[in-house]
Amino acid sequence: MTYPNTQLFIDGKWQDAAGGKSLAVFNPATGAEIGRVAHAEIADLDRALAAAQKGFEKWRDMPPIERNKIMRKAAALMRERAGAIGLLLTQEQGKPLVEAKGEAMAAADIIEWFADEGLRVYGRIVPGRFNLTTRQMVLKDPVGPVAAFTPWNFPINQVVRKMAAALATGCSMIVKAPEETPAAPAELIRAFADAGLPDGVLGLVYGNPADISNYLIPHPIIRKITFTGSTPVGKQLAALAGKHMKRVTMELGGHAPVIVAEDADVALAVKSAGAAKFRNAGQVCISPTRFLVHESIKNDFAAALIKYTQGLKVGDGAAEGTTMGPLANPRRVTAMAEFTADAVKHGATVAHGGERIGSEGNFWQPTILTDVPLHAKVFNDEPFGPMAAIRSFNVLEDAIAEANRLPFGLAGYAFTRSLKNSDLLARRMEVGMLWINMPALPSAEMPFGGVKDSGYGSEGGPEAMDAYLNARAVSINNV
Repeated sequence: MTYPNTQLFIDGKWQDAAGGKSLAVFNPATGAEIGRVAHAEIADLDRALAAAQKGFEKWRDMPPIERNKIMRKAAALMRERAGAIGLLLTQEQGKPLVEAKGEAMAAADIIEWFADEGLRVYGRIVPGRFNLTTRQMVLKDPVGPVAAFTPWNFPINQVVRKMAAALATGCSMIVKAPEETPAAPAELIRAFADAGLPDGVLGLVYGNPADISNYLIPHPIIRKITFTGSTPVGKQLAALAGKHMKRVTMELGGHAPVIVAEDADVALAVKSAGAAKFRNAGQVCISPTRFLVHESIKNDFAAALIKYTQGLKVGDGAAEGTTMGPLANPRRVTAMAEFTADAVKHGATVAHGGERIGSEGNFWQPTILTDVPLHAKVFNDEPFGPMAAIRSFNVLEDAIAEANRLPFGLAGYAFTRSLKNSDLLARRMEVGMLWINMPALPSAEMPFGGVKDSGYGSEGGPEAMDAYLNARAVSINNV
C-alpha cells in the first residue's frame, strides 16, 4: 500500500497547512522518507478552534442515541479497514503487522464500549432537605472542546481512548497527533468523518508540539486537556493548564516493576512478561522493565527469558514472520546503547543482546541485563526499548519496597502461587494498574492510568467519562 501524504482535518475538510509547510515522515525499518505531513501554524489552529466550538454546540445537543449510532458506525469502519490501516502504521512506526492491525481492531472495541457508556450518562434527583416541593437535580453536561496531545508509540490507541470518551459525553476535540506517525491517526479520524460525524466535532493537527500546546491550552475555547507522554513534559503542560484553570488528564511515563516470587510459575512469568516486554520493541508505557526475581529462581528465570528472546524474529514489521520490529526513531537506538554501556560500567552483565543490528534502520537486539545494581541508569530511568533488567531479592517486602522506590507508578506485574502474597502485592504496590500471574490486558471497561509521577485521571472505564463532564446542581422551588 502506498504511504500517503497526511493533511490536517479542520471543520470537516482535509486540507494542507495554510502556509504550505510540511514535515518528512520516515520508515524506521529503512530510514527512508516515505511521505510528508502538513505542519499547522497559528492560522490553522484558529480555524480548528472556531470549528471545535461550533462542532461542540451541535454535538452537545444531539441525543445520545444518535451520537451512539455515529460512533458505532465509525467502529465498524475501523474493523473493515484494519488491514490497510495496520500497514500504514507499520510503515511509519515499525511494529509488526499483526500488532498494528490489532491496534486498529482494538480501537473499534474501545469506540463501541464508550459509545454505549455514553447512553448511561445520568444525573439524579435528590429529595429536598427542608421542603419536598423543592426539586433538586444533579445534571451532567459535557465540559466543552478538548485538546488532546498523543505520542508515536501507539498512534491509534492513545488517540482513541481520549476521543471515544470525549465524544461519548458530548465534547468536541482537537487532536494534536504525532508528526512521526501521522497516517494511522488520520485514518481513525477518517472513519468518524465517513460515519457522518458533524463538521467541527473532530479536528486533527500536526506541527511543532511546543508551539501547538502553548497556543491551544491557554485558549478560552479549550476547556479540557488530555496528554499522554513523558513526565517532564506532562508536568509542564499540567502547570500551564492549571494557570488557566483547565481540567487535565495525564497519562505519563512509567518504569514497570515485575516481581517474581519464590513460589512463582517461572514458565508463566517468562511467557507473560516476555510477551509484554518485547511488544512494540519495548516502546510501551506499561512495558515491564525492572525484573525483581527471588534469589532461589533468579538463574532459572534469566535462562528461560534468554531462551524466549532467542526465539524472537527481529526485522521489518511488514515482513512475514517478524515478531519484533525496529525502534521508532534513531534517538531510541542511541538511548539503548547508552543504557547498556551505563549498566555494564556499574557492574551488570549483558546476558543477551546489547547491540545494534546492522546499519540500516533502527534495529536493536532484544537485551537481557543481569545482576543490575540499583544505581544503574536502567533501574532509575525508563528505557522505553527492548531491554529487561534483572536483579534478585530474598524477602518479598524488600521487592515491594524497591518496586515503590521510584516516583513512577503506572503499571506493575507480579507472579506468585500464594493468595497471601497476591493480597500483599495488591495492597502495597503503588501502581495504577497491576497484573498478577498474567500479561497486561488493558480493556475499555477498566481504568487506565497511573499514580504518583505517572499522572492522574483515567483513560478507561466509567472513570474516564467523569473527566469530560461537569456535574451541576440545580434546585427549583415549585411555588
